[in-house]
Amino acid sequence: MSDPVYRRVIVKLSGEALAGAAGFGIDQGIVERLAADLVATLKLGIELGVVIGGGNIFRGVEVSARGVPRPVGDTMGMLATVMNCLVLEAAIERAGAEARTLSALAMPSVCETYNRKRALKNLGKGRIVVLGAGTGNPFFTTDTTAVLRAAELECQAVLKATNVDGVYTADPKKDPKATRYDRLSHQEAIEKDLRVMDGAAFALARENRLPIIVFSAAEPGAIEAVLTGKGRSTIVG
Repeated sequence: MSDPVYRRVIVKLSGEALAGAAGFGIDQGIVERLAADLVATLKLGIELGVVIGGGNIFRGVEVSARGVPRPVGDTMGMLATVMNCLVLEAAIERAGAEARTLSALAMPSVCETYNRKRALKNLGKGRIVVLGAGTGNPFFTTDTTAVLRAAELECQAVLKATNVDGVYTADPKKDPKATRYDRLSHQEAIEKDLRVMDGAAFALARENRLPIIVFSAAEPGAIEAVLTGKGRSTIVG
């Protein structure tokens, strides 16, 4: 394969990606496949951080609509992301690499607490760093978390895994005339209101000149393919 385009990246996985066809909970087969992809990518000499959502278990926005205060609902969602992180960490280690879950919310009996120096130290030791609990604050999505952590950890790109192979002019599953963008600027993504990531994430990436690579993680080897310039994707940046 070609040499990797980037040497340190954040991979953003949605919680829904872990649920598979069931749409809820954790599909262990999918977790094992994603872990194998991450380990194979690590072996290319790439330092990897992973941010995972929690929508397969709990969505704070949904419970907030039923009368629970938004900060409380978002905190519950953060706990769901940590569950996903622990599952992925265990799968990565079964696949033959070291991993560490770092949580933005302190829970020392469960995992280490996130700080920048600790994360960089683990990356330098060749471990995959799995980042849980979002930013540790309500009102911020895990998309924004991925860009924030990438900026903090001096990553060269954010890889946003979705269920389609890039950013399209419309939903390609609903509109057969939808076309895929090869490249967009952050400003274009904001102005066109493309919902593949939230506006705050795009704005933060623009400020820090971080490219966001949108791709499908549905097939084995997808992460490697994108990082070696062989996979289909859209580059925002």
